[in-house]
Amino acid sequence: MNAAPRIIVVGAGPAGVRAAQALVEAGIRPIIIDEGQRSGGQIYRRQPEGFTRSYAKLYGSEAGKAESVHHDFDALREHIDYRPDTLAWNLSAGVLHVVQDGRAANLPFDALLICSGATDRLMPVHGWNRSGCYSLGASQIALKAQACAIGSQVVFMGSGPLLYLVASQYVAAGAKVIAVLDTAPKRPSLAALRGLFARPQLALRGLGLIHDLRKAGVVLRKEAVPLRIEGDADTGVSAVVVRSPHGEERFACDAVGMGWHLRSESQLADLGRCEFVFDQVSRQWLPMADADGRSSVPGIYLAGDGVRILGADGAEAAGRLAALAALTDLDIAGARTRYQFEAPSLHATLRVMARFREGLARAFPWPHQHAAQLPDDTVVCRCEVITAGELRSCVSDKDAHEVNRAKAFSRVGMGRCQGRYCGHASAEIIAAASGLSVEAVGRIRTQAPVKPLQMDTLEAEPNR
Repeated sequence: MNAAPRIIVVGAGPAGVRAAQALVEAGIRPIIIDEGQRSGGQIYRRQPEGFTRSYAKLYGSEAGKAESVHHDFDALREHIDYRPDTLAWNLSAGVLHVVQDGRAANLPFDALLICSGATDRLMPVHGWNRSGCYSLGASQIALKAQACAIGSQVVFMGSGPLLYLVASQYVAAGAKVIAVLDTAPKRPSLAALRGLFARPQLALRGLGLIHDLRKAGVVLRKEAVPLRIEGDADTGVSAVVVRSPHGEERFACDAVGMGWHLRSESQLADLGRCEFVFDQVSRQWLPMADADGRSSVPGIYLAGDGVRILGADGAEAAGRLAALAALTDLDIAGARTRYQFEAPSLHATLRVMARFREGLARAFPWPHQHAAQLPDDTVVCRCEVITAGELRSCVSDKDAHEVNRAKAFSRVGMGRCQGRYCGHASAEIIAAASGLSVEAVGRIRTQAPVKPLQMDTLEAEPNR
């Protein structure tokens, strides 16, 4: 009898959970690699053991979906090899490299499903390196995992639906939210509206959040142009200054939550030598995958926000579809029949999500023009303290018209975040200084480890 194929799923968010569910239904016992302590991913991050807040309190309108994902994963626990607190730090030919509790391991696979999710997409602002500045994702982690807010008087700045959701969550938690400063245009284009109303209920829910924030006395600004974040080294943030249709405005605060929609966590796909394509609407490089989630590398499948930002509902559909595709490719008994039965509906769901995604990208555009206007002394790479002026000097003095060449000269993107938070803005600065398109300057190539390892990490044993 042939041994069952070894299938690994990276990530235990909505995509990873639905992928695991499909694999178990086919008689496979997959390995689930989860960087978190508990399943759920970022959007459905669970509260710590012993906390008793209700689903409605934690997840609001998404409570039912969060509870379903958590319940279904718990039901799978006896049928999977679940490895929480485990970092997938490298990927080579047919082998995933992980570390858990300071011990490394090499895991060969027949199929790898990368459901790595997304992180905040950040645009530098003069002074954003001060204490008290954090991402929208970090604010959600604080609420869900630590049951606390960051700051006593908070300003949220950026763009995208997450901006309003997090501000609403902070208000509901009792935090004092001073203002929400959105860089997006006041009136979305017709193309944006067509995309947004692919999911009318979700679009209306967003309008409801805005209404509730106004009712709570939060100042809302559209077309905000960030000028600077004021403060000092001893006390951190003291104010945010923007220019808006209301003129130049200063909002006193002690914390600033920032985020411009999301960026895919695509590092493992890059290390796996998957091909990437440039998405013109969102102005970012994304891993290439077919309609079922197959990457350009046989045996590697991509699903969820790690390949396209389609939201939690889209991630669930994509995770199941990728698992069905992998089972079909591995010629598992009954897989082709199940794929043929389920795929049309899953594809239809993803087409709706893709239209909505494009609508969001058009309604809340990445403010690339802001990068070109950053003062030279603005810190772009917070890990290595590289300024916009240093990047421009790489272009003018060293002919570094490609982002990895500028990285070699300046160390931008070589710090702890490995370019997650500075890579997109750095490319925009280099493109503007070079007079090239951001597509032409390329993207920062991933280097292992994708996240820092402890110095005392033990060497991996032979592949197992």
